Amino acid sequence: MQELIRQKSQEILNEVVAIRRHIHQNPELSFQEFETSKFVQSKLGEWGIEFSILSETGVVGFIPSPKEGADCIGLRADMDALPILEQNEVEYKSKNEGVMHACGHDVHTSILLGTAKILKELQAELTSNIKLIFQPGEEKLPGGASLMIAEKVLESPAVDRIYALHVFPEMEKGNIGLKAGMYMASCDEIYLTVKGKGGHAAMPHQNVDPIYGASKMILALQESIKSNKPEDVPCVLAFGRIEGLGATNVIPNEVHIQGTFRTMNEDWRAKAHALIQQKSKEILQEMGGDVDVDIRVGYPYLENDPNLTEKSREILKNQLGTERVHDLPLRMTGEDFAYFSQQIPATFIRLGVRNEAKGIVHPVHNAKFDIDESALSVGVETFLALSLLGR
Repeated sequence: MQELIRQKSQEILNEVVAIRRHIHQNPELSFQEFETSKFVQSKLGEWGIEFSILSETGVVGFIPSPKEGADCIGLRADMDALPILEQNEVEYKSKNEGVMHACGHDVHTSILLGTAKILKELQAELTSNIKLIFQPGEEKLPGGASLMIAEKVLESPAVDRIYALHVFPEMEKGNIGLKAGMYMASCDEIYLTVKGKGGHAAMPHQNVDPIYGASKMILALQESIKSNKPEDVPCVLAFGRIEGLGATNVIPNEVHIQGTFRTMNEDWRAKAHALIQQKSKEILQEMGGDVDVDIRVGYPYLENDPNLTEKSREILKNQLGTERVHDLPLRMTGEDFAYFSQQIPATFIRLGVRNEAKGIVHPVHNAKFDIDESALSVGVETFLALSLLGR
């Protein structure tokens, strides 16, 4: 079976490359994946795979095992793109100006489609039912995973374990990475509106300067989070946008701030939200101003089930070779696959797509992000091994 998986993954590479290039050329933003969804549906229908629609653009394929009482494996891919103007000069460059598959979701979808076609061909060999989850809106709150779970994607039949792949441009193509246990952080958005009293900059006694207040507040928040967080809990508070539309001699009435809070502990997450609320108000009210605090709770932390992940690691070492399967460190980035990991045993696997010799080195969310397309067969081989050898 290992050799058959290897052979099938190579044989389908050209088809998966063509699928990936089609999707890459036609990117769609989160929850707007209408044409991508139709394309996925057309491929599943062409291969005789039954499917249903969830969350308007989500697609759920199903390949039943002939084995009575079989369990069910979920394989997930996300489909949405980002609002980025692509700077690659390639034949498959985005046709939708200002929209780009800069996070590899075209890769994930094409790999899952290639996997689906082969699993359908090998259906008689399946010892598990296979649920193929093509998910919208990974890049935008509330996250397509949460919506599909609410619409019972993990039920009828119940999914017993779930896997996802994600491109990893820091790793050379041909390799994969895993980490058992906690892997990625929860991810919350913070919006602060600092309110003061604007006026002439030369008359500070008449003003309540929201820029000065915002500066004090940011420093105080950073110090407060740092000094109160549990010692062993990773945590990030960062502000990426500050907008105070005054001038050299004009103090504005308001300053608008946007940031993110990330951690890996739900108790501390809730306490930190309260601390941000309290400290912000305290600082601004002391100087006669005020602040509106809007914390939009995002994705939870992503935890790879330890037993499932270690079992997966052994399967993939046997399939790909020990030297191609790597341990990964913690990351403070977020992923809505975390919603699945909160529900059932889950493993999130990173797929190396880097090729320095070809200049394929750019990170995700970059206008020049691309992949070495030979990685597509490795992705298919990974999904097949987990689906066919995972008992």
